Amino acid sequence: MSAPLDFSRDGRDWPHRAASRFVEAGGTRFHVQLLGPADAPPLLLLHGTGASTHSFRDLAPLLAANHRVVMPDLPGHGFTAAPRWKRVSITGMGAALAAMLTALDIRPVHAAGHSAGAAILLRMALDGGIAPRRIVSLNGALLPFPGIAAHLFPRLAKALFLNPVAPRFFSWRARNTGAVARLMASTGSRITPQGVGYYERLFASSLHVEGALSMMANWDLEGLRRDLPRLAVPLTLVVGTGDRAIPPDVSSRVARMVRQAEVVKLEGLGHLAHEEAPEAVAAAIAEALAGDDQAADAALAAPAGRG
Repeated sequence: MSAPLDFSRDGRDWPHRAASRFVEAGGTRFHVQLLGPADAPPLLLLHGTGASTHSFRDLAPLLAANHRVVMPDLPGHGFTAAPRWKRVSITGMGAALAAMLTALDIRPVHAAGHSAGAAILLRMALDGGIAPRRIVSLNGALLPFPGIAAHLFPRLAKALFLNPVAPRFFSWRARNTGAVARLMASTGSRITPQGVGYYERLFASSLHVEGALSMMANWDLEGLRRDLPRLAVPLTLVVGTGDRAIPPDVSSRVARMVRQAEVVKLEGLGHLAHEEAPEAVAAAIAEALAGDDQAADAALAAPAGRG
């Protein structure tokens, strides 16, 4: 389908549909889902390239027990419109998401992101778009590809993005050949047929494919790598040891570059660990955030105790 995904049709049975709303901000129309008590600490949750809010369908309710979970579709992905600005860069996406949070009058106390979503969160924190107590990276795509791939991959994505036939070809393959199921398996993760079905629905839209290609074509992880040493927000890097999309040692390298960082390993899980084992990922996130919440509560209580 060359038309945008239609929420009334394509999203008729979308996970957590009742929590969905649409917000005009940052030069685009965002699809965003809000789960959990309105007065709970807000947690911004970002998906990765080519995905959407559906990828957190099982994780988000677990987090929503203690948080106000804010889950947008990234610009050009899922039911969020393609942005009016052309360069879908990491900085541009971060600025648009900051505008979305302003429109919702939400200031995230915590933030977590999968793959490229983690990179966006770090960029936002570095640029002052968010100031959470901690960022949790889930198999984060945080460093440039090694060697020649660092130059070749963005150029290839840009060439495909500029070719009007390419998105239609990829969406045709998604509808007809089982390519999406093989792509999911290649990440080292095993997800349910229902989960694969949501991805197939997304990739059947050439505009969703175009959004993912545009994002990859304009991705600048070298700038993020240079800036990581000045990150002031504590960082927890949750890593699936079976990730075949992002080498697990990327998170270990990032941890050595950041002042306050820790690595948490989830044995045997792949790149889509949050879809494979949402309970394990939710537990890792909860443990990472608990210490910061306790410290913040203690700081608030200290003045009263001295009185």
